[in-house]
Amino acid sequence: MGGHVTAPAAALADRLPGWVSLLRAPNPGPMTLDGTNTWVLRAPGAEHAVVVDPGPADEAHLAAIAAQGPVGLVLITHGHPDHTEGSARLHELLGGVPVRAAHPAHTIAAGPLGVDAPPHVPGLDLRLVPTPGHTADSVCLLVTHGDERVVLTGDTILGRGTTVVAHPDGNLGDYLDSLELLSAYAGVPALPGHGPALADCGVAAEFYLAHRRARLDQVRAALDAGASTPAEVVAVVYADVDRSLWWAAEWSVRAQLEYLGRESPGGHPGLEQA
Repeated sequence: MGGHVTAPAAALADRLPGWVSLLRAPNPGPMTLDGTNTWVLRAPGAEHAVVVDPGPADEAHLAAIAAQGPVGLVLITHGHPDHTEGSARLHELLGGVPVRAAHPAHTIAAGPLGVDAPPHVPGLDLRLVPTPGHTADSVCLLVTHGDERVVLTGDTILGRGTTVVAHPDGNLGDYLDSLELLSAYAGVPALPGHGPALADCGVAAEFYLAHRRARLDQVRAALDAGASTPAEVVAVVYADVDRSLWWAAEWSVRAQLEYLGRESPGGHPGLEQA
């Protein structure tokens, strides 16, 4: 469990509800997998759709989203550019449709998302699930139509592999709490920000929790063995990861060291450098 994970954290979903469509942006890469997933939700018979995560500022991709109109609302799972870069242009293409995110910086022509007042989407019950950790502003969306439910997980749970806790904005303690929260959604498909849809959000969250705990054990062992900087911890704990991705692994290590420093008031060798 402690090794580099590249496979899905749960079985793949064999089908999506008929009211869910996927448009994948052409921005594949080590951090984006096959590209950013833009999800389009429209209840049967409803005029307007809701779009989740516009993705990059790719004109063809944004035009394909606009072609799914009419769209009444655009939602953002978190503020990373691969999810938000196209927001302003899509706002224009859709004739000024509001773009809403938890962070005001990524909100256009509307107020930020809040738990107490979830956005109204005709024909769908949409609930905001705050899931900080990957970033401070990360949210998931629980969407229900009839007896069908899905959880849009952004980068909190990916369709393949595990996600990065993007320190210092990301926080491992918050992330573990968010995974505990998502583990309650057993049997509910997860629609991630990258990669394929998963059949069971709860199973994926439990897998992620076990993986994170195993990583923490590895970091503790590396510190006990004499590693004294985040880079040295990365070289030990993430030795099976391509070196071109060690910069991202160091984000997670810094988040792990911060978490361990809080866990052990007496400190640990190397925590000052975190």
